[in-house]
Amino acid sequence: MYSTLPKRLKAARLKNQLTQRQLGVRLGMDENTASARMNQYEKGKHSPDYQTMQRLAKVLGVPVAYFYCDDDLLAELLCAIAKQSREEQKKLLELLSGGNNLLSGDSSSD
Repeated sequence: MYSTLPKRLKAARLKNQLTQRQLGVRLGMDENTASARMNQYEKGKHSPDYQTMQRLAKVLGVPVAYFYCDDDLLAELLCAIAKQSREEQKKLLELLSGGNNLLSGDSSSD
């Protein structure tokens, strides 16, 4: 099964101008194994757990969903929206959904 994670992880790492070793060390990995572990993630040989994905997203400045989105345009939109303030995100949601968003009855996400 094809996974977008390896491709998106590498793209985000390169955009941040980090080596695999540098990224791994920033995540708290041992300096001697950081490069090898990140390489395995980028090659799709191993997949990081969700907590590691959350740390990766934070270090790389992207939302976790970016790594799993199977549509390139939507993945870029996720990144652009994530950079907006919470208030701007709400305005965008209102504009795009016409007030008909999926969570409109659920205020727990505020």
